[in-house]
Amino acid sequence: MDAVTINRLFRKAPMWVIASHNSGKIKEIADLVRPFSIAVKGAGELSIPEPEETEKTFSGNALLKARASAKASGTVALADDSGLEVNALGGDPGIYSARWAGPDRDFQLAMRTVEEKLQASGSPDRSARFVCALALAHPDGAELVFEGEVSGHLVWPPRGENGFGYDPVFVPHGHEVTFGEMDPAAKHAMSHRANAFRKLVTTVLTP
Repeated sequence: MDAVTINRLFRKAPMWVIASHNSGKIKEIADLVRPFSIAVKGAGELSIPEPEETEKTFSGNALLKARASAKASGTVALADDSGLEVNALGGDPGIYSARWAGPDRDFQLAMRTVEEKLQASGSPDRSARFVCALALAHPDGAELVFEGEVSGHLVWPPRGENGFGYDPVFVPHGHEVTFGEMDPAAKHAMSHRANAFRKLVTTVLTP
């Protein structure tokens, strides 16, 4: 797909649907998109249901969600699939990060489960990384995927009220505070989602 086609299909769309029902994720993506004067709405605002995530990779699930919202809305959809990979747990929870929080999206439960499994493993290795895949889909079938990550280590107990998900137990490399303690603007500058979004900006939003 050449640059002119990318610009016409994606940048010129009157609105992007953020293919998520996660309010924290929607806010974070909306904050990233805002400087480019792109109108956004969450899938929930348009009564678009969440598809079952049946793929085995972050990119696969992001595309699945973007395709569903693009088809349902008739406009460009931006989907995120992201999660926490803990080295001592063989990369878990990975693509199942949200599911570890249960049907009520209880991330206190999810964080506690990670800690319990780490303790049970007996490993001193607390290194981890957040991974993000951002997928853009147009209702005509055009698709793009961008991936980003940020490495760090896990702490216990959770610290901070900012962010969402596993943020209160994740300290990025080179820092002493968790994403949960970090000012949102500072997190946006370095997060896995921000790293993927920078690639999207270069490809799609740069004239």
